[in-house]
Amino acid sequence: MPKPSTIAIDGTAASGKSTVGELLARSLEYLYFDTGVMYRAVTWATLERAIDIEDVEAVSRLAETLRIEVESEGPDDGRQYTVLADGQDVTWDIRSPAVEAAISRVSSYPRVRAALIAQQRRIAEPGSIVMVGRDIGTVVLPEADLKIFMRASVEERARRRYKDALAQGKPADFDEILAAIRERDRQDREKPISPMVPAADAIIIDTDKLTIEDVLAQVKQLVADR
Repeated sequence: MPKPSTIAIDGTAASGKSTVGELLARSLEYLYFDTGVMYRAVTWATLERAIDIEDVEAVSRLAETLRIEVESEGPDDGRQYTVLADGQDVTWDIRSPAVEAAISRVSSYPRVRAALIAQQRRIAEPGSIVMVGRDIGTVVLPEADLKIFMRASVEERARRRYKDALAQGKPADFDEILAAIRERDRQDREKPISPMVPAADAIIIDTDKLTIEDVLAQVKQLVADR
């Protein structure tokens, strides 16, 4: 079996970590799991059900009861996976600017994090997994065999999200996307629980001027060198 067995890929929004993580997992025949979709699903459900984002108790109860499923199959519309929240397909809904702006707040609540981290650790326990998120190497899987942190400038990340939205035929405002990503970065850095920082032993990759193929080649080399 290829080693390392557990690979943690953290990074900022739209840094390319999800795409690279999925391609890497496929090449290694590992399980791919993007933990961010769980937090996005809870955030989307909070907004959809008109729950006050600041109501910690209500949001926490929702996280503890919401049934989140991630499936590899789905419509051929560019998705990496299908995300279901209580049976509803929310794959693209959870990528909206509204979710982007609120997710950091929702994910900062201790009971929300506890409910989802417990599920994430159970999924990772058998090994042979590429897990992607923002605190995998620092909190979820601190003993991961390989830790990578991917980042890019906020302008480049906003351009990527803007192009993705247009490619899906959805209306998009670049300035709105840019503002949402900037605000999320600020919240992620400053939140008291699991702030978005690289693990001390993580390898940092700047993706601004790199293609997905370039980044994937770098990561594959890191895996081969372990």
